[in-house]
Amino acid sequence: MADQSRRNFMRNSLLGLAALPLGAAVLSPRALAADLPPLDTDNPQAKALHYVEDASEASDHPAFKPGSDCTNCMFYKPENKGCQLFPSNSVAPEGWCQSWTKRPA
Repeated sequence: MADQSRRNFMRNSLLGLAALPLGAAVLSPRALAADLPPLDTDNPQAKALHYVEDASEASDHPAFKPGSDCTNCMFYKPENKGCQLFPSNSVAPEGWCQSWTKRPA
């Protein structure tokens, strides 16, 4: 009985080890950096956050700070032009929204 248990353990361990590269490939940053569709400025969430594709268009917004855009925001993910606030879309690197927060140095 102990041999059967050991065999099951070894078989399951080897199967698990064999599956690791597959799991790593599926979850790799390159795989996660798949092309995201661009965020539509008519999207309700984009409208709520006053998202614009060109930061200069937001210069009249009270929360706008000169020099702020998606590329220097802490929510921006340069590897796929994504944003943590809009997880299923890409944003324009030169864009801006009122949730802009300076990326820590």
